Amino acid sequence: MLFNLLQAAADTAAIAQTAPVQQEMKLSLIDMASKGGWLMIVLLILSIMAIYIFGNKWWLIRKAGQIDKNFMKDIRDYIHDGKIKSAIELCQRYDSPVARLVEKGIERIGRPLQDIQTAVENTGSVEVARLEKGLPMLATIAGGAPMIGFLGTVTGMIEAFFRMSTAGNNIDITLLSGGIYEAMVTTVGGLFVGIIAYFGYNFLTSQISNLVFKMERTTIEFIDMLHEPSDK
Repeated sequence: MLFNLLQAAADTAAIAQTAPVQQEMKLSLIDMASKGGWLMIVLLILSIMAIYIFGNKWWLIRKAGQIDKNFMKDIRDYIHDGKIKSAIELCQRYDSPVARLVEKGIERIGRPLQDIQTAVENTGSVEVARLEKGLPMLATIAGGAPMIGFLGTVTGMIEAFFRMSTAGNNIDITLLSGGIYEAMVTTVGGLFVGIIAYFGYNFLTSQISNLVFKMERTTIEFIDMLHEPSDK
C-alpha cells in the first residue's frame, strides 16, 4: 500500500513538472517563418519592397496635395495686376503638381489659349506619371506574393509525399510534418504580403485619383481665369 501511494505521488509530481512545459510551448512568428524554407526569404524581400514603395509614395502624394487654399485667388490677383513675375515666384514656393501646372501656364501667357492649355495638360501628364511611378511594382507584389506562397505549398507537399514514398512501411507522422508545415507557412506568408500590397496599391491609387481631379479642376479654373477681363 505504501509503495502504491509513493508511486502515485511520484507520477503526480512528474505530471505537474511536465504540464507547465507543455502549456508554455508557443509558436512565435520568427519560429514559424523559419520553418517556411527559402521562399520565406523571397517573401520577406517583397514585403520590405512593398512597405518602402507604399511609404515613399504616400509621403510624396501627401506632400503634393498640400497647397494654400488661397493659392488660386492670389494667382488671379497677380495676373490681373500684370505681376507675372510675382505669380511665377508664388508657384515656385510650393513643391506641388498643381503649382507646377499653373506656373507652366503663366509662362505661356501671351500665346494662344490653345497653346497654353496644351502646355498645362502636357505638364499634368508628366506629373501624373511621376506620381504613379512605382505603383506597377506594388501591384506586381500584390499578385505575385500569393503565387510564391502557393509555390511553397506545392514544393512542401512534394517533399512530404517524397518522404512518404521513401519511408516504405515505416511511415511516421514526423516524416510528413516538415513538408506540410512548410506548405502551410509559405501559403500564409504569401497571402499576408499580397494582402498588404493589394490594399496599399488601392489606397495609393485612390489618393492619386483625388489629386488628379484637383489638378484638372485647377487647370479649368486657370484657363477660365485667362478669359476674365482685367480690372486694370
